[in-house]
Amino acid sequence: MLQFASLNSGSNGNCYYVGHEEGGILIDAGISFKQIRLRLEYLGIDLSHIRALFISHEHRDHIMGVRVLAKKLGLPVYITQRTLQNARMDPYAPYWVNLHTHQPVEIAHMSVMAFPKYHDAADPHSFVVESKGKKVGIITDIGQVCDQVARHFTGCDAAILESNYDPDMLENGRYPLFLKERIRGGEGHLSNDQAYALYEQHGNGNLQHLVLGHLSDDNNHPERVREVFDRQASATNVHVASRYEPSMLFEVQ
Repeated sequence: MLQFASLNSGSNGNCYYVGHEEGGILIDAGISFKQIRLRLEYLGIDLSHIRALFISHEHRDHIMGVRVLAKKLGLPVYITQRTLQNARMDPYAPYWVNLHTHQPVEIAHMSVMAFPKYHDAADPHSFVVESKGKKVGIITDIGQVCDQVARHFTGCDAAILESNYDPDMLENGRYPLFLKERIRGGEGHLSNDQAYALYEQHGNGNLQHLVLGHLSDDNNHPERVREVFDRQASATNVHVASRYEPSMLFEVQ
């Protein structure tokens, strides 16, 4: 049975787990090795269960813990060449494995596929993990709902989806104008309303769990997200991920 969890989700660090009884993977490592270990243990997952790490893009809140995690566990780290070139990490480290768009990687009887998206990074990707016909999408740090995002979200049985900001809080908040424009300008982040529109227009009847993540600390609040998603009355279990602690371990039936 495919399982997944958010270990941390936000500009203070991002890390996500997907796996089953035969092994698991992490997507991004933007928190410390110690916190990754503790949060996996909280979920009942031993570090030895992790078989690989996948990197979505080079921003620090997604790569801060990569080097220590890879060295301590001897993990392969899948990353695109352009992301590695912009990550300010040793390009000759032995753990790097070249990640290719739309070319699935087989890990512990799971298929992990990276697909491109809009975000202000060198070569940003999101991921769909499939096992025994079930798919989990890890779709955060997206500036807009492009065809790639819509198509892959539609195929998911569960997903972690960005719901970064409330438009009114951003507009009336303390951020300078250039930063507001960066966030909402098409290569930044999705608003609560944009995330809901993606769910409403492209979600399918098989979507069991929807975890909303990467909430801004300044420009959003879990209650704002819940207010937007309370419009839906389907069978989807909607959960808001924390910036400070792991979610529960969700199971995809």
